[in-house]
Parts: sequence; structure tokens; C-alpha cells
Amino acid sequence: MREEDIPEGIVLYKLPAYSPELQPAEPLWPLLKEPIANKYFNNIEELEDVLVDRCNWLRKNTDVVRGASGFKWIFCAS
Repeated sequence: MREEDIPEGIVLYKLPAYSPELQPAEPLWPLLKEPIANKYFNNIEELEDVLVDRCNWLRKNTDVVRGASGFKWIFCAS
């Protein structure tokens, strides 16, 4: 993006290549991908069913999510 394309009042900051504390959702990807890793799905609906089940499981197991993304500066409400 060219500097002249940036709207007034917007400031862009370049992040380091690895900065999980600035992207707190990043550590959650392995939790989501765990049940689909190295698996074959016959169609997109099968994949979607597994992912929906996993999302529901993560939603019910907030302690797992909190443990993966609970940086000290993030407020984790129950």
C-alpha cells in the first residue's frame, strides 16, 4: 500500500514476523485444526460438520481456549 492511499487519521504499524501477543487468536488455530489434520473428507459438508462440532466443543470448553490465548494483558471473562 502506498502512503498516499492511506486515509487520513489511519496509522499503520509494521508488526514483527512473529508476534502472537499482538494477534491473540493465532494460538487458537491448532485447537481448531486438530480434528481435521491429516484427514480425508469426501466432501465439503463432512469437513464443515467436523469443524462445527469442534467450534461447539471449544465454545463449551472455555478453559482450553483461555489456556491457549490467555495472555496476561487480555481480560478473559467467563
